[in-house]
Amino acid sequence: MSGKLWGGRFQKSAEQWVDEFGASIGFDQQLVTEDLEGSIAHVTMLGETGILDQDEVSTIKDGLEQLKVKAQNNELTFSVANEDIHLNLEKMLIDLVGPVGGKLHTGRSRNDQVATDMHLFLKKRVKEVVELIAKFQETIVDQAVANIDTLAPGYTHLQRAQPISFAHHLMTYFWMLERDKERFSESLKRIDISPLGAGALAGTTFPIDREMSAKLMGFSSVYQNSMDAVSDRDFIVEFLSNSSLLMAHLSRFAEEIILWSSEEFKFIELDDAFSTGSSIMPQKKNPDMAELIRGKAGRVYGNLMGLLTVLKGIPLAYNKDMQEDKEGMFDTLHTIVGALKIFEGMIRTMTVEKETLNKAVHQDFSNATELADYLATKGMPFREAHAVTGKLVFLCIQRGIYLLDLPLEDLQEASNLIEADVYDVLAPEAAVKRRHSLGGTGFDQVIIQIEKAKEKLSVTKQTI
Repeated sequence: MSGKLWGGRFQKSAEQWVDEFGASIGFDQQLVTEDLEGSIAHVTMLGETGILDQDEVSTIKDGLEQLKVKAQNNELTFSVANEDIHLNLEKMLIDLVGPVGGKLHTGRSRNDQVATDMHLFLKKRVKEVVELIAKFQETIVDQAVANIDTLAPGYTHLQRAQPISFAHHLMTYFWMLERDKERFSESLKRIDISPLGAGALAGTTFPIDREMSAKLMGFSSVYQNSMDAVSDRDFIVEFLSNSSLLMAHLSRFAEEIILWSSEEFKFIELDDAFSTGSSIMPQKKNPDMAELIRGKAGRVYGNLMGLLTVLKGIPLAYNKDMQEDKEGMFDTLHTIVGALKIFEGMIRTMTVEKETLNKAVHQDFSNATELADYLATKGMPFREAHAVTGKLVFLCIQRGIYLLDLPLEDLQEASNLIEADVYDVLAPEAAVKRRHSLGGTGFDQVIIQIEKAKEKLSVTKQTI
């Protein structure tokens, strides 16, 4: 007969390599705290409903508390022979308190137990992710405050486009992260639901109180359908999806950090703590942490696609395929937590090369739009103003100079609408100041934007 806790109807055991292939204890031991919390709530409910007597409940709870202390001290030894976190802990409990430990599983199944563990796990971790995003946002705001009047070239198609406030560029990522934070926060509504008591798929004949056990675990509601309770993994897919968007944003930011720190740009310098050297080229200072974050985005995308693929063809209710829901979830969590911590430190300690940025906006044609707008305000149709400006840019390229270097007579030869005040308009700082439209790069608008960002962060602190 099989020695498994479920092995009553089996006449022989699987070979060791089969056990190893089917076991999940190598990764689901990360759920040890949540599994014990769920069991304590479950046995408490069993006692309150009279399903177990109080002596049994007391003995079982005492054993679970002992296991909890051992888990906190890393004193538990898990076995592949016991397959998963649930059977490992149940075996330990029985060894600790005797056969009465086997009564803990009354009125529940591993199917609702594992789902409960993951709901508990993600509920805690998503809140931590929201906190880390908010901390990163605070760092972005601090750098933005220090660089409101720092001029920088803005790009489209990776070509110089228009001068902007460097703070305006940085704050773009604040708002991306704000949306990420909102998505994670809103997902808690779908995580904060208890599957416990749904049994294998059909509920149980025991007079359990699912609302009581949910309340004991801190859940706000319970699943209304037992089959849905054990088969739902939407909340994990949503976590992986939100994480993928977060990594997309971090990857874009990382790409700009990599460009900005290169010799070709020299807009920033990264702190040594977030850079590495070369084993052969002594002069190198590589933005390896930014590159690694950029690369890890693909890892997180893969975890999302992996789970979607697992779920797409599974009939109701629980199937062994669903064991594949955990490793990607754990890996993604580890990845985004690390990426957020690294990125926050990288931005907090970076040096902004203000002189280089200022020089850049004075040695390009990013002020060309200002000249076209200037002519349009004088009554020239914008398309004609665009063409006149383009010809003047070409003239500058031929001479190896910039629009601010053109003599007034050359400008007036192109259009008699141009007067001496054009040089004030063409100054990069003036180009930035003039953009007062809501959400624009004008210094006054950037200040308003930063104040709104601080209000958002204040609300986050109150709700975490």
